[in-house]
Amino acid sequence: MCLVNSDQSLSGRGGFNVGVAGRPPLVVAWELTRACPLACRHCRAQAQTERHPAELTTAEGRRLLADVASRFPGAVVILTGGEPLSRPDVLELAAFGSALDLQMALSVDVGRLLTPGLCAAIGEAGVRRVSFSLHFPDAERCDDFASNPGFFEGALYGLGNLREAGVPFQLHTTVMRANSTLLHTMHDLVGSLGAAGWELFFLVPTGRGRHLQGQELDPREYERVLRWLYRLQRHSSFPVKQICAPHFRRIEVQSAATRGERRPESVTQRLTVLSRGCMAGNGFAFVSHVGDVCGCGFLPLSVGNVRDRPFSELYVGAPLFQAFRDPESLGGDCGACEFRAVCGGCRARAYAATGDPLAEEPSCAYAPSRLSGRNGRTRLRPLSVVPGLP
Repeated sequence: MCLVNSDQSLSGRGGFNVGVAGRPPLVVAWELTRACPLACRHCRAQAQTERHPAELTTAEGRRLLADVASRFPGAVVILTGGEPLSRPDVLELAAFGSALDLQMALSVDVGRLLTPGLCAAIGEAGVRRVSFSLHFPDAERCDDFASNPGFFEGALYGLGNLREAGVPFQLHTTVMRANSTLLHTMHDLVGSLGAAGWELFFLVPTGRGRHLQGQELDPREYERVLRWLYRLQRHSSFPVKQICAPHFRRIEVQSAATRGERRPESVTQRLTVLSRGCMAGNGFAFVSHVGDVCGCGFLPLSVGNVRDRPFSELYVGAPLFQAFRDPESLGGDCGACEFRAVCGGCRARAYAATGDPLAEEPSCAYAPSRLSGRNGRTRLRPLSVVPGLP
């Protein structure tokens, strides 16, 4: 589970700071374990009830964190899972990373585990933010999706304890057909719970998510939700971000053109301080429970293992990651698109659909200008003149 994306440049308590010399802070998600008592239908980790015997040890984890801190000062490190609280050393590792000036975050799945005492300990370990996933605004559907009766009630319990302990938290929602018409209500719920932010993850059919392929929005539905999100971001009282939807960058640029701006301020900042749409291997990396390094948690293509080579060497030198950083390496419509430098297409979704991580993004409704009309897609107009938007 990802906790921050390319837009996140919050500072101070509960936020994340810009990297050294104005460069983007590297974001590393470390899957501490795949053990989790839940069986959420979208889970990319296909979480299990028991811990894997080959998980990175505490000592190996310390070496990983020290390597990241040495080569990428100020990096954001997300301790994720499975349920990371299944590991007894999770707060020891968080405190160790914090002492190295890493920006430590924690992605929790089971609200009942967030007791008042544990929430206080999370804050004492230097964790800057906790994330938690809610995909529906009501108990019945949340409990069913997590395959866990009482999940929603437990979530409210745990989030309330975080709030009382002064530990900032953000909520995550996987966007799919079953909840796409409920996002307005979800936004209200997130605000009422006092969350510091809301991240919308657009479903990638990997892990258990393969069984939800019928829940994926089609390209036009994606476009409509993303354009609604663009409008929401302009008036929401708390930050709202999108994950695994890099074509949102195109919408920003098109909208700026409609308003007569040379480039939207958020995209200007992103290109100089932060990053482009898809960050896989390009500002973001994922370390699995057994040490495999991938571009993101939704892209199960390992470029090596931290038990064999330091993470820093793999991240910098892996040919696949170098290809991800080069917009000219992209194929299909993404390779021909005039927005490829700010978007890049979702590499995980391309891989899930075609087996080629450099193929075109299958969930984008935009046809590049020189390919307009191909595959039945038509070139979309800028946001303000598209009829029928919410």
